[in-house]
Amino acid sequence: MSIKQQLTEDMKAAMRGGHKHKLGVVRLVLAAIKQREVDERIELDDAQVLAVLEKMVKQRKDSISQYEAAAREDLAEVERAEMAVIETYLPAKLDDAELDALIDAAIAETGASSARDMGKVVGVVKTRAAGRADMAVASARIKARLAG
Repeated sequence: MSIKQQLTEDMKAAMRGGHKHKLGVVRLVLAAIKQREVDERIELDDAQVLAVLEKMVKQRKDSISQYEAAAREDLAEVERAEMAVIETYLPAKLDDAELDALIDAAIAETGASSARDMGKVVGVVKTRAAGRADMAVASARIKARLAG
């Protein structure tokens, strides 16, 4: 079952079960997916849906940090709850050892030897770790490895 189908089924189940919070978040996700499909005139596959989900999680993280800086813990808590529901549709995150192994394999595969080759390595890691790693962390580790 694709992620979009799973979201639709979960929306129906939330309606039947009266889970208003989950229903609202799932509807938000489906609306974001539909918006991208309409804008680009394509049918999103699972990888593209994961990108939409990752973007939504990133937006929630940014909002949480801004709300906390403004001492609005009530709004930050709403964002955390939404983020928790969205993250249930993302694949399990890679641990540090798995990420390092993936980076090492990508460096060996691309033949990268300096920071100038970082783009190639990031591209390979991004496709293989789609939805399973924070690319900011991965990029920092790649940069450190290539720097020396």
